[in-house]
Amino acid sequence: MEILKCEGVCKIYGSPGNEVTALRDIDLSVDAGEFVAVMGASGSGKSTLLHILGTVDKATKGTVMVDGTNLSSLNPTQAAIFRRRKVGLVYQFYNLIPTLTVRENILMPLTLDKKKPNKEYFEEIVGSLGITDKLDTLPGRLSGGQQQRAAIARSLIYRPALLLADEPTGNLDQKNSREILDLLKLSCRSFRQTIILITHDEKAALEAERIITLEDGRIISDEKRRQSL
Repeated sequence: MEILKCEGVCKIYGSPGNEVTALRDIDLSVDAGEFVAVMGASGSGKSTLLHILGTVDKATKGTVMVDGTNLSSLNPTQAAIFRRRKVGLVYQFYNLIPTLTVRENILMPLTLDKKKPNKEYFEEIVGSLGITDKLDTLPGRLSGGQQQRAAIARSLIYRPALLLADEPTGNLDQKNSREILDLLKLSCRSFRQTIILITHDEKAALEAERIITLEDGRIISDEKRRQSL
C-alpha cells in the first residue's frame, strides 16, 4: 500500500530574480513498511525534502500525499497536528526535553492530545529499544545512544505513517551508530514502520532496502536493494 506520493514537487526560495531552486520535479512513491535512505551531498535538497515531508515547509508546486492527506492543503495549525500524529521525527541531537523523564518524553505526543497510551504497545516499544530500566531517568543522565533510543520510542508512540530520521547517527560513535541503525531496521520489521532515513553516510544508507540519491535538487538514482531486514 502506498503511504507517500510526491508528484512534480519543486521548492524555490527567494524572490524573483534572486531565486534558489532546492528541489526540481521530484516524483516519488513509498509503500507502507519500506525502509528508504535518501542520500546526497550538502545542498542536494535532501533536508528540504525532509522538511516538506515533515510538514515543516511546503512545496512551491507539486503534490505531496502522506497517508491520503494532501500536505499542501494544511494550514499551520493543521500541519502541526498532522506532524504530531502522523510523522515521527528522529534528529541527530535527540531533542528530548531535559526536565522530563524518559517516560514523559516518549509519551509527549500523546500527552499533547490528552490521550492515554496503549500499555502493551508502550511496553513493547521500550522493551525492543532496551530502555525499560531508564523510563524514570532524566535525559541528561543517559548516554547519547540511550537518548537516541528514547527519541526513536517517542517517534513511534503515535504509530505514525512515516518515521523521518535526519542523520540519526551523526552524533554517535561507531558502536552506537550500528545499534541505532539496527533499531531502525527492527522498527521497520517488527512494527511495519515506514522509515525515510536522510543521510550523507553511504554505510548508513546501505542498511536500507532502497537508496534514493539527490543531486542539485533532482533524483538521479533510485535503487532497490535485495536485502532482508
